[in-house]
Amino acid sequence: MFCTVGRPLSLTSWLAVPFLFSIAVLGLTGLGGLLVGAPAQLALTSPVFGAGVAVGVATSGTVAWTARWQRAWLRWPYLTAVLAVGVLLDGVRVPVAAVVGLGVPVTALLVAQYFLERRRTAELAEAGLASPAPPC
Repeated sequence: MFCTVGRPLSLTSWLAVPFLFSIAVLGLTGLGGLLVGAPAQLALTSPVFGAGVAVGVATSGTVAWTARWQRAWLRWPYLTAVLAVGVLLDGVRVPVAAVVGLGVPVTALLVAQYFLERRRTAELAEAGLASPAPPC
């Protein structure tokens, strides 16, 4: 789904990438905070959203755009809007339990998708249908 070497990324998956990445990072940060006894609230930070936007930019070249206009008129305004949301939410405090409850499952989803894609690629390589691709 997300780590698709040789396959285009669907538009809906790409739209989710910046948010899923940011949620996963926040969830792992919150989990780390819980383990060391940090406060019960976590402040959202714009750099986390910026990193999510960077992942969106990096994956935007693999998207199967359904219309030609989307590449210019959806790609950049959408990523700019995500970054603007991150800047606006900078410093907003959220409960750690909520962040961990959402972020850890998202992280598990992303890791599971990575291993599923690696297995699919390896099976195709064994069948001689594709050369083995390096991990994403």
